[in-house]
Amino acid sequence: MLFDMDNTLWDFVGAKREACRAVIEDLGAGDAEELYQHFRRPGVGYEDLQNIRDYLAGLGAGRGAYGRSCWVYERTKLTSIRLFDGVEETLAAIAGAGITMAVVTDAYSFQAVTRLEQTGLRDYFSYIVTPDLTGRKKPDPAQFRCALNALSAAPATTMVVGDSIRREVAPARALGMQAAYALYGDHSEGPEPICRPDFVLEEIRDLIPALGI
Repeated sequence: MLFDMDNTLWDFVGAKREACRAVIEDLGAGDAEELYQHFRRPGVGYEDLQNIRDYLAGLGAGRGAYGRSCWVYERTKLTSIRLFDGVEETLAAIAGAGITMAVVTDAYSFQAVTRLEQTGLRDYFSYIVTPDLTGRKKPDPAQFRCALNALSAAPATTMVVGDSIRREVAPARALGMQAAYALYGDHSEGPEPICRPDFVLEEIRDLIPALGI
C-alpha cells in the first residue's frame, strides 16, 4: 500500500493555519488567513517560504522579521500536526495483516521523516518516496513507479491511498493500481479529473473493510 502523507494521515491544512496564526501573533501585525492564502497562490510552492517573504514585504516588515517568522512558522507547523482519528489503529491492522506500506509524498525527505517521527508513524513504512529522490512530483507516475520498484510490488496487487483525485487517484488507476480516495482530507478547489476511485473513504478506518482485514 502506498500512502500519501499530508491530509491523508494527518490534518496538514490545520497545522499550516495554526503556523500562520503563530507568525501573525509573533509579529503583532497582519492577518493569519491572508498569510495562509499566500501559500495557496499559483506559481509559488505550497511549502515555499517565499510566501512568507512576500507577505512580510507587503506588510512593510523589517529585514529581520523574515528569519524569525520562518522559524516560528516551521516550528509551529510541525508541533501542530494532528493525526486523523483512526490512523494508528488502521495502520496497525494493515501491518498486522502482513501488508507492506510505503509513503509517496511531495514533501522533501527531511520534511517527510520529521513529520512521520513527530507523529510516531515512521516505523510503519518500509520506504519513503520524495521529490528529491525521483526529481518529480505527483501526479508524475515516476513517484509511484519508484515505490513499486523499491518494494518489488506489482501494480495489480498495490493500492494507493490519497486525498487528491488528480495527484493520487488518477495516476494510480493509470498505472493499474487500486485507489482509495481519502475524501475526509480533500481541500481541493475547482474541477478535478473525471476518475472513479475503487474506494471512497469517509474516514481512514474505512480501509479495514475495504481490505477485508
